[in-house]
Amino acid sequence: MMPVRGTLVDIPTADGTADAYLAHPDDGRAHPGVILYMDAFGLRPHLERMADRLAAAGYTVLVPNAFYRAGRAPVVELPELIDLDQADELFARIVPLLDTLTPEATARDADAYLRWLGESPLVQDGPVGLTGYCRGALLALRTAASHPDRIAVAAGFHGGSLATDSPDSPHLGADRITAELYFGHADADPALSPEQIDRLAAAFTAAGVRYRAEVYAGAPHGYTQADTSRYDAAAAERHWEALLGLLKRVLPA
Repeated sequence: MMPVRGTLVDIPTADGTADAYLAHPDDGRAHPGVILYMDAFGLRPHLERMADRLAAAGYTVLVPNAFYRAGRAPVVELPELIDLDQADELFARIVPLLDTLTPEATARDADAYLRWLGESPLVQDGPVGLTGYCRGALLALRTAASHPDRIAVAAGFHGGSLATDSPDSPHLGADRITAELYFGHADADPALSPEQIDRLAAAFTAAGVRYRAEVYAGAPHGYTQADTSRYDAAAAERHWEALLGLLKRVLPA
């Protein structure tokens, strides 16, 4: 594994300035770019550690604060361990922030993130990869559809609301996707029903998208997030194997 350097950066966007965490191999060379889309709890030390692990595998990783319109991270103060069974007040503050991440805002933000990566001397020329967690899986899917010429590969883990009945459901953009996709679904996820899983797969198949999707048996929603009560160490390691294997094959470091 490579030594890693992590810094905070500011990214000009159409709607302001997004703060972000950037992790990259500390070797002075350019590496393939990856955007890591945060979960509902936002940019925080745990996601920075995840970015560091990706960077140690040879990638330049950008973790934007998707809630930047409401302020710099942390937009919502979090406990050291987020207990999802005692988080009603926390979600009351977070849900309005999630509602600002419309398809249009997501596409504008992706424009800025991809432009910034394209201009960075730390990032190799060419398409980039995406990985997203919880709501971040939805952002990754929308970005793969809105920027097909820039995205080579996208992965999503314990994503929710990926194939709803809404007229702006992310799965409806499948026919615009050219990237290879991977999804590691949580088991019995209240945010992603079996009907949604089937609808998502059907959309990808009909559009000819290269994809693989798995349900991680016994793994709850949020299984990758070590600072929450839903963390599942075995499922998290399975996610790392799937993600790194996919990136190394499609976007070799």
